[in-house]
Amino acid sequence: MRIREHPILTYEKGREVEFEFDGKSISGHEGETIAAALHAAGVRVLRKSIRHARPRGFFCAIGRCSSCLMTVDGVPNVMTCVTPLREGMRVETQIGKGEIAEAGAAVPGWDTADAEPADTPADLGSVPLAIVGAGPAGLSAAIYAGRLGIESIVIDENDVPGGQLIKQTHMFFGSLDHYARVRGIDIGTELCRELESCPARLLTGTTALGLYGDGTPAKTLSLLRKGRHHRLRADAVVLATGASENVLAFDNCDLPGVYGAGAVQTLMNVDGVAPGDSVLMVGAGNIGLIVSYQLVQAGVRVAAVIDALPEVGGYHVHAAKIRRLGIPILTSHTILRADGADRVESATIARVDEDWKPVAGTEETLHVDTICLAVGLTPNCELASMAGCEEAYVPELGGRVVRHGADLETTLPGVFIAGDASGIEEASTAMLEGRLAGVAAAARLVPGLDPDRVAKLREQAVAGLRDLRAGPFGRAARVGKEKMRELVGSREGAESGPQA
Repeated sequence: MRIREHPILTYEKGREVEFEFDGKSISGHEGETIAAALHAAGVRVLRKSIRHARPRGFFCAIGRCSSCLMTVDGVPNVMTCVTPLREGMRVETQIGKGEIAEAGAAVPGWDTADAEPADTPADLGSVPLAIVGAGPAGLSAAIYAGRLGIESIVIDENDVPGGQLIKQTHMFFGSLDHYARVRGIDIGTELCRELESCPARLLTGTTALGLYGDGTPAKTLSLLRKGRHHRLRADAVVLATGASENVLAFDNCDLPGVYGAGAVQTLMNVDGVAPGDSVLMVGAGNIGLIVSYQLVQAGVRVAAVIDALPEVGGYHVHAAKIRRLGIPILTSHTILRADGADRVESATIARVDEDWKPVAGTEETLHVDTICLAVGLTPNCELASMAGCEEAYVPELGGRVVRHGADLETTLPGVFIAGDASGIEEASTAMLEGRLAGVAAAARLVPGLDPDRVAKLREQAVAGLRDLRAGPFGRAARVGKEKMRELVGSREGAESGPQA
């Protein structure tokens, strides 16, 4: 179901095009993802699982899981949640591993007419600073490195920069320096505008496949762009690769209609498609509360918000807005199962005791067609890991994270980490960490930079982070970052040996 009216958003759609789905003609809009077009047409089952042929629908909408794999124009295992729709595409429900592609089949998702010329060099040369990720952290890193005169290239696999900001319709908190009372969608636009005045190049539609060291301080990035492989060398790298949605295990948790909160936001706020008619929100943190309100704005009924914790985890102002809408927030509750044939038709919830065990006799069945999981994120550390950066398990930061110091430099000199990739927090802290990483990278690249200016920019970022992490809602990040400092300190002490 397409959203026809929205109090905040207007949806700019490409021209209407026809494509084929399992032998039938369906219409969509050019440029939207294949999965979004199918969703708008009422199609929820995108593939069948390999072993048991269970129905699958897309879950993450960022190309991080395998639930949306379909066969497109004869090519199997296409990520339809990130592949743009084009006229005449032949899309098929995929069962199992799919059939091998026909020899010479074009790669879906990019138009050969728009491909780079054959003589485009595979080696893109070198740049002082490469930044992977054009979200709030990556854009901020490029802007602040640029203010210190450092040239950079910002790489992002999406066609539109901004990361998660492009679907954040709520207003931010904090100070004016933190973009208080500005909507996330507008912050992304402002950051891109600021980037235009910096010595930075934005390389969208480009996937970073790998990060390699070659025995020198320079690093080499392996990139995939418009079907061609490229290499880029950089003297320093900032990894702002974000995070992925967590899943939750319950009976039939793999049914189509079970989504991560980010996927629901993408459908509503980017694609203009309602995820369903009635939703159960699992998770009463800030994301769960904000997305619940956004669902109501899009005309979708929210049956309830549940959380296993005994108290609401998000800001009280967000919870108050939900309660004023008449939506119950049920703490100390969990989901037991989803029911339905090929998609969610209902969900059964129950109260839990202090040992997190379901309380017998408290079961309640809610007739919903959508279950939205807002149960946390996991940092994306793959590039850092393959480059040889050390990791550590810090639950307060989201699990396994890359070890980093106070200036966000990893254990690999010249490689910095920022935003959710360094530990799960808010977009406001991601921007400040991006600023800090950009300044630190600039200082490493040019040791003779004005020390007073570098110190001032660094202290502004550090003070902003300290303010945002103050209070009860910043406790987890505050504790996690302190643990990280202790881990890095103990490592450095062990390497230096006994001190006099």
